Amino acid sequence: MGNIHARLAHVGIYAHDKPRLEHFYTTVLGLMVTDTGKGRGGLELTFMSGNPGNHHQFVLVSGRPDTSGFNPINQISFMVDSLADLREVHGRALDSGATDMRVISHGNAWSCYFKDPEGNTVEAYLDSPFHVPQPHGEPLDLSKSDEEILRETEAACRADPGFMTMETFQASLARRLAD
Repeated sequence: MGNIHARLAHVGIYAHDKPRLEHFYTTVLGLMVTDTGKGRGGLELTFMSGNPGNHHQFVLVSGRPDTSGFNPINQISFMVDSLADLREVHGRALDSGATDMRVISHGNAWSCYFKDPEGNTVEAYLDSPFHVPQPHGEPLDLSKSDEEILRETEAACRADPGFMTMETFQASLARRLAD
């Protein structure tokens, strides 16, 4: 039997107020509604994507039950293309009422975490060219230039005994997955 290496393709979450979340995700992350309709049991579905190669990357489903203060969703993560995009999402999220904003360098990625209107933790991030063992987190100042952020991230990563370039890490992971 050959090796199977699954890739996450999309995430669906239940919503209390689906129109409100639809507005939030289209405004903050630029997702577009690709389809809507009714599923099993009459639940309303909104399919969304930010990639023309994917019909949907994110699905909102009506009928979220009362979870009595516990949200079973740890985080929903969206990749962006640049630090400029990360700054834009940061601003849009704050303008759209996001709460609990945290901006962090993980060494291997730069991330902006916040809560959507229903308390789900959302992460917007982009990869850095470095790898350090995770978890790793330091405050990130998005007001600095891309060059300053890159220089500071590299210095912090090189101070970690597990440092390697992302290219070296990915080659190592590819070998491990092939075994």
